[in-house]
Amino acid sequence: MSRDDGLVLIGKITKPQGIRGELRVVPYSGDPESILHLSTFITKGPGGALETHELAKAVQHGSKTVISLRQFDNINQVQHLVGREIYVRRSQLPELSEGEYYWFDLVGLSVMSEAGEPLGELSEIMSTGSNDVYVVRSGKREILVPALEDVVLDVDLDRRIMKVSLPEGLQD
Repeated sequence: MSRDDGLVLIGKITKPQGIRGELRVVPYSGDPESILHLSTFITKGPGGALETHELAKAVQHGSKTVISLRQFDNINQVQHLVGREIYVRRSQLPELSEGEYYWFDLVGLSVMSEAGEPLGELSEIMSTGSNDVYVVRSGKREILVPALEDVVLDVDLDRRIMKVSLPEGLQD
């Protein structure tokens, strides 16, 4: 995803919730906050046509989010939205503090060692509770890089490069 105001995938509508047109949404970030504070979002309709929807209400329900849309008030009106992914414009996302990044900005970065040796591409991010772990792949080789300040030395989103100092034994 480019760093412009393009669309960012944030979740998926999984099924109706009750008969009043509410929908269950699974946020892809694992954080319902990414959906709770939206006023609008976008889905892709049949044929790829973009459809903007206004949220009337969004509440957390366990690990999922339940939403109501302004234009719908019964289950029959929302059935066509089930299975669609939810997108927002990048400008709708909150600004991050210095040194913080959205996962979608990091995935795809070229990862290099402190000495400039290419290690692979950041292909996945795992949330482990204490810190994230970056999965860096090069062919069949995989390196798990802890997302810690003393390991991740620099992130250059413009050049699409992350520089890391791997702990001893991590690159064997």
